[in-house]
Amino acid sequence: MKARKRAGTVGKVLGCALLLVIALFPIYWLGAMAIRPTSEMQGHISLIPQSLTIEHFISLFVSKGFGQAAINSLQTTLSSLVLSLIVGICAAYILARRRFRFGLKRPMTYWVLLVRVLPPVAFTIPLYTMFSKIGLLNTKIPVTLACVLINVPLIIWFLISFFQDLPEEVEESAKVDGATEWQLFRKIVLPLVAPGIAAVAMLSFMYAWNEYTYTVIFTRSPSNYTVPLALSVLNTEDNLTNFGLVAAGGVVSVIPITLFVIFAQNYLISGLSSGAVKE
Repeated sequence: MKARKRAGTVGKVLGCALLLVIALFPIYWLGAMAIRPTSEMQGHISLIPQSLTIEHFISLFVSKGFGQAAINSLQTTLSSLVLSLIVGICAAYILARRRFRFGLKRPMTYWVLLVRVLPPVAFTIPLYTMFSKIGLLNTKIPVTLACVLINVPLIIWFLISFFQDLPEEVEESAKVDGATEWQLFRKIVLPLVAPGIAAVAMLSFMYAWNEYTYTVIFTRSPSNYTVPLALSVLNTEDNLTNFGLVAAGGVVSVIPITLFVIFAQNYLISGLSSGAVKE
């Protein structure tokens, strides 16, 4: 009996180890290709690089102007994230609280969900027409506003359950003590839903950082390219064999998301698990 239990434990450990290797190997191979000299990528490629180099990263930022693309991505991602959080948090709080009553509250809730259910490509023609008439094409503003359009419904639907789980008695007692609506929202409600805000901010950051569809449609000038679009340009016909350059761009592109997850992982874990089970 003990031998059978021990064999089952060993099997589970080996299975988990195999899944872990399968999941992490692409990341390892991306990093290995980025620091491997071009001469080692011809013919048989060894699993472990025989020598290390940073020539691909130097070429990426010096010759390809990848630094400007990273700056553009940071600008569009952070600006869209701030706007989405401001609009989404306020809208979710109003829709979750019964004391805010207006006629279109329920239809508006389902309309927000409809925007999130539709594929992002469904909005490309209306947005392109609107931005073209306004004269905003070939700037960073259309990409930023498009990310806001996609992220706001996600934030609203994600945070509504957090606000609904907060007991309204806490807010009522704060009102009795003389707190205004803004003080109540800023000093009591927001700290209590901070884990949920951190989790949905991470999801919104990932979408905005990896956004490609709207960028390739609304952006034509290389000076306004973001990281995903710059990576696709690297993988053109004349650069198809330069896998080290493309791998270096992939490594750079995952650094901001990795840092965001590392610094917000405590809030992220509690935010994703909170509200999953109703008490």
